[in-house]
Amino acid sequence: MTATTHASFGENTEGLEVAKAFGENIRGKTILVTGVNRAGVGFTTAQAFASQAPARVIISGRTPSKLQESIDALKQDYPDVEYRTLQMDLASQKGVRAAAAELLSWSDVPAVDIVVNNAGIMNLPERTINEDGLEMTWATNHLGHFLFTCLIMPKILKAAGQNPKGATRIINVTSGSPIMAVPRFSDVNFETVNKDLPEEEQPMYQLLEAWGYTDTQNKAYVGIEAYNQSKVANVLFSVGLNHRLFERHGILSLAVHPGVLKTELSRAAVPEVTAAIKKMFEQKVFTWRSQGAGASTSLTAATDPKLSLPVTDPGREDGKENVGVFLMDCQITDKARAPSTSSANAEKLWEISEGYVKEKFAW
Repeated sequence: MTATTHASFGENTEGLEVAKAFGENIRGKTILVTGVNRAGVGFTTAQAFASQAPARVIISGRTPSKLQESIDALKQDYPDVEYRTLQMDLASQKGVRAAAAELLSWSDVPAVDIVVNNAGIMNLPERTINEDGLEMTWATNHLGHFLFTCLIMPKILKAAGQNPKGATRIINVTSGSPIMAVPRFSDVNFETVNKDLPEEEQPMYQLLEAWGYTDTQNKAYVGIEAYNQSKVANVLFSVGLNHRLFERHGILSLAVHPGVLKTELSRAAVPEVTAAIKKMFEQKVFTWRSQGAGASTSLTAATDPKLSLPVTDPGREDGKENVGVFLMDCQITDKARAPSTSSANAEKLWEISEGYVKEKFAW
């Protein structure tokens, strides 16, 4: 059964410590991290990788100045690593395709060994539709990463052909959402009032209200639920990738909850939500994690050699499949709700995602 190497690693373990423990699985590799800026966990993730002499670290984000600021900081500590920036707007399919084409055009970067899909947005106060006609949070956090990963697959496959089975990895940074939420397949665009959704798709209203939202049964869009849906999709995307890639190509995909951090993620939140977050902290619903500790579970998932294909067991009494696809506190957990790790739901999400990007992927 898949496992982790260090049972002592936990919520306070720093990403740099994990990188040092598994340095042999980083040295000489090409690693890509999305959503990198100095104020976020993407930076400390890239920093931890850079500490162990990879051949190359590629960092991606929307804002060139923030990418350059990150590169400058990384070079100060680890000057011997090659760094590349890749500008990408995950909210735009056109932007994602342009970024993927740029990466594929780099003839001196023949392979990508590790991808960490870290970028995300959260708590948009109103339902926002992107240029592709899709709800912005789901389109950015899930569909953008889905499309980008699938488009750059030739270089991931190239790495897999050179690496031991399971060493080439795609890590999807999720959240605690899969513990509390289930897929909303009938309405990914948030057009249906919550109480009118199929019963099995309705959110946990008490949870939404704990985040400062009111009258949630009579609303179609609630910012935290849009985030939840995108984060459940991150886990199901990993399940779908494993079904397509592990046995045939040796590529492993895992989803990680980084913990709760003070980043720019909730900068769009309305005052009521900000107040609710403060209240939950005061009630010890969660504790703030350091930026470095926020990177540690991604580093574990990306580099720990004991991790392997999640155990698919549809016969479990609790209905939970693919145990091992979801990690938190640097360890495997089975806390995700059954629909959020279901193989059938992963296939349904894959079909929906291909429909929205108007392209089918097979390797």
